[in-house]
Amino acid sequence: MGARMHEVLEADYVIVGAGSAGCVLANRLSADLSVKVIVLEAGSDDRLLAEPRHLKSRFMIGIPAGFSHVSNDPALNWGFVSEPDPHVANRTFALARGKVLGDRRQSTV
Repeated sequence: MGARMHEVLEADYVIVGAGSAGCVLANRLSADLSVKVIVLEAGSDDRLLAEPRHLKSRFMIGIPAGFSHVSNDPALNWGFVSEPDPHVANRTFALARGKVLGDRRQSTV
């Protein structure tokens, strides 16, 4: 259920991030019907990637062999990179962080 920008929402718990842990926590907390839980997520549902340019990514997100494709798609990955590491000749490393519900778990199946 989406809220409009001017609506005020009240909750007992606010969970930031609908990754694996956030979804499990929200599920467990909301099992008590007297508790109101809000989950905030910056990413989207990967099932909604219906644009033709995202069709391959939508297919690849569900299979382990699709990791390299998914991790390079800016629609599915935040594109974070580590700081240069002096112990490995100042190289940087890609840090896979999913931009869909399920967070990196979806992009690192």
